[in-house]
Amino acid sequence: MKLKGKVAIVTGAGRNIGEEVSRLLSAEGASIAVVDLDRDRAEKVAADIVAAGGTAQPFICDVAKEDDIKATVAAVVKDLGRLDILVNNVAMSDNKHILDISTEEWNRTIAITLTAPFLFGKHAAQAMIDCGNGGRMINVSSTSGYYGRDRAIAYTAAKGGVVNLTRSMAIQLAPHNIRVNSVVPNKIGSPVGKDDFDPTRPVSNLRGRPGVPEDLARAILFLASDDSDFIAGTDIFVDGGVSAMMPGSK
Repeated sequence: MKLKGKVAIVTGAGRNIGEEVSRLLSAEGASIAVVDLDRDRAEKVAADIVAAGGTAQPFICDVAKEDDIKATVAAVVKDLGRLDILVNNVAMSDNKHILDISTEEWNRTIAITLTAPFLFGKHAAQAMIDCGNGGRMINVSSTSGYYGRDRAIAYTAAKGGVVNLTRSMAIQLAPHNIRVNSVVPNKIGSPVGKDDFDPTRPVSNLRGRPGVPEDLARAILFLASDDSDFIAGTDIFVDGGVSAMMPGSK
């Protein structure tokens, strides 16, 4: 029960990584604000957590709208009593070449994948400060934020932004006892924005298997707990060793 008495917001919590993070943080004692745009998914994850003996509530939020984010953070504090942990998990991918992507597609991807973590971080930080207990924030970046790709131009730009957003947030919020870090996955669970996960798909990493949501959830639990008290402003790679490999190596 490493998170007993804590309250955590998990964005994009209705499926895949966000769902598993919600379940694991709950199992460690946290009350979970299950934030998602899809009401059915949010309500199901929250209901499953409650059925397992935990505390959770669904919160429906369009993370592309600051008013929704601000209202969601306020509602979490009102309904669950405080705010200690923020997991900025929500993202979308464009999967487009620079010559093909529209400005609207670029703006939407940036809004959800980069601006939403900034806005949730801003409003959650103020709530944590007002609660007077400090807090922990974990941003979900991606190996796509470190390397160029032949597609997903907006997604790679956004995830690269998340990396440095994390560092600046860590520096600026440290005086308020708020620790900020990021996790950096590679092909964990289903692809961004999709439901299908093929555990048999071939991979090229040092572990010899695809990543699963539990892999990232455990790293996020570590950063959300006191076990990582001396870790701030850093990126933890949960990528099966992909980033350590030379191109084409196995």
